[in-house]
Amino acid sequence: MKRNPFLTRLLARVLVTLPVLLVCAIFTFMLVRLLPGDPAAQLASGMQSDAQGLAELRHRLGTDAPLATQLWQYLDGLVHGHWGRSFTTGRDALDELLDRLPATLELTISGFVLALASGLALGVAAACRPGSAIDRFARALSSAGSCLPTFFVALLLIYVFYFRLGWAPEPTGRLDPMLSAPPVRTGVVAFDAWLAGDPAATLDALRRLMLPAISMALFGLPPIVRITRSALLASLAADPMRTARSLALPRAKALTAYALAPAAAPIVTAAGMMFSYMLAANVVVEKIFAWPGIGAYALDALGNADYAPLQGFVLFVAIAFALLNLCIDLLVQWIDPRTRIS
Repeated sequence: MKRNPFLTRLLARVLVTLPVLLVCAIFTFMLVRLLPGDPAAQLASGMQSDAQGLAELRHRLGTDAPLATQLWQYLDGLVHGHWGRSFTTGRDALDELLDRLPATLELTISGFVLALASGLALGVAAACRPGSAIDRFARALSSAGSCLPTFFVALLLIYVFYFRLGWAPEPTGRLDPMLSAPPVRTGVVAFDAWLAGDPAATLDALRRLMLPAISMALFGLPPIVRITRSALLASLAADPMRTARSLALPRAKALTAYALAPAAAPIVTAAGMMFSYMLAANVVVEKIFAWPGIGAYALDALGNADYAPLQGFVLFVAIAFALLNLCIDLLVQWIDPRTRIS
């Protein structure tokens, strides 16, 4: 029976990904145990606990067991779908990550869409007019954006648009505390409020999304502009584009068919990787804007020496990276048949 090349490649990628996830889980487990802090001491802070009380608390938490035993219990729990229980909330870490995932996806996707739309437009304009003012602006923006840390951009936006101009609402979450939260249907507050027929909550949610989304977009914009410009410049100098010009084809048709199409594969790859990076880099943005996503959840767990949420966050991001890389690989094969395995 003839094998299906697509299914063969898909199975091979999955089999390669599983050991990577296993190594990531083990490495994260060991790294978290090396961090300073004692979960029992954190839980007992403010209480009158002696050494015996702390020892009993460590025994209940399981942190007094040998490291190999803790690792085996953790991996066995992962196989059965249990990612560990948070010391501070008492809930399963996976459940809390899933509860906070819509907020993170709302912020990450909004920032990614802004970065992709503006990055593609700016990269194409710069490549079509090399050496012009817009090309110099694109290169300067790419260089400056790569040097500025995300937390600095977020704080600068808050200072300018909230503190100085008063155009943006206070950075205290996804919705004004004085407004009633809409019934959860999709997890996106603005969309849920619109479905519930609450225009005030819809407008407030959109206004509160603007600054954190722009902060995320400015993080992803420079690489997209740089890759789009370089890939399109190479396509414009290639033989198909020179042939299209010699045949006097319309500029728009020649640019779409003979320049943008060959440059699509590297642009898609860069955009997909940037989405993965933005998903992991939203930790600081979520904390600054009090955004209740998985990044802020992991940062709070770090301050409380809470093992399970930290391990769950890293493993969750690793799984997202693997899935996104697989989707990018399949999409690039569909765009560029030369990359397919015969």
